Amino acid sequence: MVPLPIAGGGTEQYELGTPVTVDPSLTGSEPPKSRACFAAPHVVADPRSGGDTGIDAVDWERTLAFREHLWSHGLGVAEAMDTAQRGMGLTWPHAKQLISLSADAAQGRPIVAGAATDQLPETDRHSLNAIAAAYIEQCQYIEECGAVPVVMASRAMAATASSPADYVNVYGQVLAEVSGPVLLHWLGEAFDTQLSGYWGSTGHDGAADALLEVIALAPDKIDGVKISILDADRETALRSRMPAGVRVYTGDDYNYADLIRGDTHGASDALLGAFNPMARIAGAALRALDDDDVASYDSLLLPTVPLSRKIFAAPTQYYKTGIVFLAYVNGHQDHFRMIRGMETTRSVMHLAEIVRLADRAGVFDDIEEAARRIRSIMATYGVA
Repeated sequence: MVPLPIAGGGTEQYELGTPVTVDPSLTGSEPPKSRACFAAPHVVADPRSGGDTGIDAVDWERTLAFREHLWSHGLGVAEAMDTAQRGMGLTWPHAKQLISLSADAAQGRPIVAGAATDQLPETDRHSLNAIAAAYIEQCQYIEECGAVPVVMASRAMAATASSPADYVNVYGQVLAEVSGPVLLHWLGEAFDTQLSGYWGSTGHDGAADALLEVIALAPDKIDGVKISILDADRETALRSRMPAGVRVYTGDDYNYADLIRGDTHGASDALLGAFNPMARIAGAALRALDDDDVASYDSLLLPTVPLSRKIFAAPTQYYKTGIVFLAYVNGHQDHFRMIRGMETTRSVMHLAEIVRLADRAGVFDDIEEAARRIRSIMATYGVA
């Protein structure tokens, strides 16, 4: 039993259930064959170092161990993305180290990594050529490390660009310099309000047109596009417009189960922060699809959707707190602390509902240990 707050100021004693039992035939470290799938991992802070900041240092051992956890369930690693607090505490120097260490650890296992423009000072405005040069620097570093670049949405780009042509200009320069393949990334403003109007349009339709214009510059260098706009219908429509051989990687943490399952017209691959706390279940569900066992896929993955929707509830940019909370509860780190103290961005009521939904989805691996850790966190909020 664990104490959880309830509306009106009371407390309930909640009894945790049992973990989801996965058919042994659906387990293992081999990547699924029917879909390409990457999970975006977080970074583990080290609260005992970092000088006066205390929690701005990274615990590299625990951070890399979590990547091993994802690979062990057949998921690829999408390194140094927004789940790793890129743009919310993780600087480019730290991201460089993270990418290098993870790429070395990959040893041939699937890894992509975020290329952004965050070496440019956010307080300044930058020319389009400077933004392109920043992208190229990061892409080339990632390629040298042996990973595939994900050309992330850039705050500098959003602040400077005034039309779709500006995006075509910058991304064209980048595509001309990379070896390929790369992924492009359309991150909606729900995840980052500073990205409003990305691709040079305030509407999704115009943005999609600009994105397709960029892809047409060098489709042979583009493996796919990660779509994180939380609009399943628009993602499906965009998927139908992609050139042959260019994938759509869903980043829709609300509707991923349906989008990955797909329909008669196709399916999305996956690059998701949502798979971070549910790697065991996600890996098994995707292997079920390899066997065309849609019933097992649905029974495993559909119960995780309410949990993900709660984790990614508005304000969506604070979803990392729920991700790290579950990593702590599931025994992947020794504390619930985040870079720059981001663990404070969600309320105890929010965390309590994550516990209930995670329990119903069966994502807790060791119920007794999870209960002990939940009680510890709740005690810090005065819930006992």
